[in-house]
Amino acid sequence: MNKKTGWAMMTVGTLALCGLLALAACSKKENAEQSSGAPAESTAPAAAATPIDPATVATVNGTVKFDGTAPKASKIDMSQDPGCKGANEAENVVVTGGDLANVFVYVKDGLGSRTFDAPKDPVVLDQSGCKYHPHVLGVMTGQTVQIKNDDPTTHNIHPTPKDNREWNESQPPSSPAIEKSFAREEIMLPVKCNQHPWMKMYINVVKSPFYAVTDKSGKYEIKGLPPGDYTLAFVHEKLGEQDQKVTVAPKDTKTVDASFKAAAE
Repeated sequence: MNKKTGWAMMTVGTLALCGLLALAACSKKENAEQSSGAPAESTAPAAAATPIDPATVATVNGTVKFDGTAPKASKIDMSQDPGCKGANEAENVVVTGGDLANVFVYVKDGLGSRTFDAPKDPVVLDQSGCKYHPHVLGVMTGQTVQIKNDDPTTHNIHPTPKDNREWNESQPPSSPAIEKSFAREEIMLPVKCNQHPWMKMYINVVKSPFYAVTDKSGKYEIKGLPPGDYTLAFVHEKLGEQDQKVTVAPKDTKTVDASFKAAAE
């Protein structure tokens, strides 16, 4: 074999090897995207936020009630982990004096093609007493969720979305906060802990800042809304969704209340 022939064969072999490696990398990427349950994230630049005249903005507020006898809170058995010392009551239906907590309220329709910048400040999801705090969280697409572990035990945070990427990450005691974000809108995205099966909460991902979560008194408030006609959605993890129409004028304040009945067994 002369030098030219040898060099040519080595070049062909190298190119073939590079091609196989590239094919394997593509296949691995495709498999990863398929296993995540969501398509690849878009890298397109975000559209500029639509300006809102602060002199015209309106407020919508109200109270969400529970119609009927409130269900008795179910007990949680945390005995499997001596590091868990939290309150042992479930949070799926929290009623105080007829007021319903943990209802996610957001502007579902009416904003048209408006776009909004994600806040630079993160929202915090804490793990304390082997429970998530808060139980229901709102966040904008692209906004950072900072997840902390204040327990003396390891947690395993595992969101199970339909429209966003699924991930599953362990967090030992005293470890740095985990920071994540979600690229797509998704309401009542479940989050669980693989170490402690009773630990559950819900993240709501929306494209606008016009959302709120009812507190223990059933109250919510959405500020800074531009004048217009809107559909408000009231969403509860067990009791479903209700939609209501509202029209706000410049500098207006409107009260929109809602009421949920016990879910049919």
